[in-house]
Amino acid sequence: MGNGETRVRGFAARAGGWSARHRWAAVGIWVLFVVLAMGLGSAAGRVDVKDSDQLKGETHTAAKIIEDAGIEEPASETVLIQAKDAGVKATDPEFRAAVDAVVKAVGATDAATDIQSPYDTQTISADGRSALVQFDIRGESDTAGERVEPVLKAVEGVQKDHASLRIEEIGGASMMKTFDDAFGDDFQKAEYSAVPVALGILLIAFGALVAALLPVLLAVTAIMATMGLMGIVSHVMPMSDTANSVMLLVGLAVGVDYCLFYLRREREEREAGRDAQTALRIAAATSGRAVVVSGVTVCVAMAGMLFTGLAEFEAMGLASLMVVAVAMVGSVTVLPALLSLLGERVEKGRIPFLRRRSRKGSGSSGESRFWGAVLKGVLARPVLAVVVAAGALLAIAAPAVGMKTQNLTLDQEFGDSLSIVQTYNRVNDAFPGGSDPAEVIVKADDINAPEVRSALADFQERAVSSGASQGPVEIKLHEEQNVAFVYVPLVGGSDLDKAGESLDKLRDDVRPATLGRVDGVDAPITGQVAGSKDFNDQLVGSVVPVFVFVVVFAFLLMLLSFRSLTVAITSIVLNLLSVGAAYGILVAVFQHGWGASLVGAEGVGAIVSWLPLFLFVILFGLSMDYHVFVVSRIREARLRGRTTKDAIAHGVVTTAGVVTSAAVIMVAVFAIFGTLSMQSMKQMGVGLAAAVLIDATIIRGVLLPAVMALLGERNWYLPKWLHRLPDLTHDESADAVAGTLPPAVEEEGERVGV
Repeated sequence: MGNGETRVRGFAARAGGWSARHRWAAVGIWVLFVVLAMGLGSAAGRVDVKDSDQLKGETHTAAKIIEDAGIEEPASETVLIQAKDAGVKATDPEFRAAVDAVVKAVGATDAATDIQSPYDTQTISADGRSALVQFDIRGESDTAGERVEPVLKAVEGVQKDHASLRIEEIGGASMMKTFDDAFGDDFQKAEYSAVPVALGILLIAFGALVAALLPVLLAVTAIMATMGLMGIVSHVMPMSDTANSVMLLVGLAVGVDYCLFYLRREREEREAGRDAQTALRIAAATSGRAVVVSGVTVCVAMAGMLFTGLAEFEAMGLASLMVVAVAMVGSVTVLPALLSLLGERVEKGRIPFLRRRSRKGSGSSGESRFWGAVLKGVLARPVLAVVVAAGALLAIAAPAVGMKTQNLTLDQEFGDSLSIVQTYNRVNDAFPGGSDPAEVIVKADDINAPEVRSALADFQERAVSSGASQGPVEIKLHEEQNVAFVYVPLVGGSDLDKAGESLDKLRDDVRPATLGRVDGVDAPITGQVAGSKDFNDQLVGSVVPVFVFVVVFAFLLMLLSFRSLTVAITSIVLNLLSVGAAYGILVAVFQHGWGASLVGAEGVGAIVSWLPLFLFVILFGLSMDYHVFVVSRIREARLRGRTTKDAIAHGVVTTAGVVTSAAVIMVAVFAIFGTLSMQSMKQMGVGLAAAVLIDATIIRGVLLPAVMALLGERNWYLPKWLHRLPDLTHDESADAVAGTLPPAVEEEGERVGV
């Protein structure tokens, strides 16, 4: 067949050919890389993002002042003592006895310090029915949840002795412990269950254990190597647990997808009658190239997160970029070597209940009857298909116009599933803003200077008189560091819109008129409400540069990879339509609550702040997997002499099986995160799963072929002034790789004018 005489071009084809000829060397290099990356990463350790680097603006300035001063803020706790009967007041003997019992019980644990009675701090509600005992947990705040249990038990003991009162504890440490107990294993369970779910779907797709294990093995080793690389890179750009979780999700998705694309094509060519060596070379030159183009495009999309200026996003972007690059390289190097080593043994472990796919014919077994029937109707009436599909997606995307984003409050995040959430709501009802006060971090040359102390007192008074707070406003001095912490409960409480208005009063009116008049005083305002506002402001400011970067570079990559202006434009438009539909579903379900019960969620009135930009980057990258794979196959068929319409039919139908399998895996993995109790994780899981499902069905199965059918030969349009662009359209013709093209065509290689 002339196999040895055909010279192929392109990185993927050459890498696959080298790996197939040097099988043990390729496998050995990969194993060595994974082991070295893990070993060096473990030795280097991981540097995590600091609080002071999380955000820009005032929140960052405040965290930096605290960090530079060496002040370790302890985890603060609060015990709510509240009368169940409206007739009982904080001044009653029974109420006073309960307060004294709480103070005594908490102090006896030796886990608490700086215990303050509400009668000293005046933390008694306006109606006189509620009071707060406040204290700190000894030791570092990050680990306070591990030491708070004796205090919680002591408070429970007091509650048993005072049935007429409600005595409940809430604070940083108790919330940490409650969440760890209730949800600490959720993420690990979701992450660990993702692998067996993917393996189960692959078993159904391939019908053989060995073939199903290969994609999972590649994805897992790519993730392991990236975890090591994250440790090394973190000394330059700090990482985080969130980045690690996102990396695992993305790594599993693309690692399995890339291997699936490659392996399916190799099996298809063998079923078409090719010998094992030729089938592998064709897979390397076709699907391997699609993997490289897709991988580079996904990396570019992930790099968009580096433009947000948010340390957490930058960590997620870099971690995702690395795992995609590692999985891509592994797919086109070690995978061909493993397939060459295994040969027919890749079919070992055949599942008896699954029908063995026929090896007869010319690849027709790889075609999907269902999608063949759908496509027949789409190509017969492409205008109708475009109108219906695009209209449906625009209708789905419509709710996104009214999208509202914010950091979710405790009750929005967890609903009423935890008793501590009910405590949180009670505290906020009795003491608006008391659970999450604004914190003014005052830094002065001399914190005890008369003008500074006067300004602090003035700020304390005006914060209440301005209507921003109902008090009490507390001041905590750190005289050695010349720093003061001012705690201001904001009017609005857990309603972030109203609390945000109160914050604006503090920042724009109260502070300039008081602390702002003293030279040498810095007074940034932080806290949950301020952090949410600063985070949103930072995100809004980064949307345009991230959007432009991702779209422009994805467009250029499509243009260079397919040498078609039309393909580049349609790929961007279709991907944006897919992202828009995902946004619409998110807003409809989680903001408005339409059908929320179907996914075990509830309408919380907002989308978590970080999700829209995160979804845009992730979905824009992942949707390119399918787009590149399908369009590459269409272009390959066109290069082999088919008409554009026939090429579309062939390309979509022959890729439908693998795209469906890949999509099912992604949807299943993302849906696992939709089962978690946290609303933010539900939003992420449902948003990603819905977008991938829409992308793999309506976009790739209906809209893409309909649009290409309408465009006809214009699909391959490239203006003459762009002909000087680099030609990256290598190795797309299976017959050219196999050496079976007529001589006249072989001389031209892949550069067929289409």
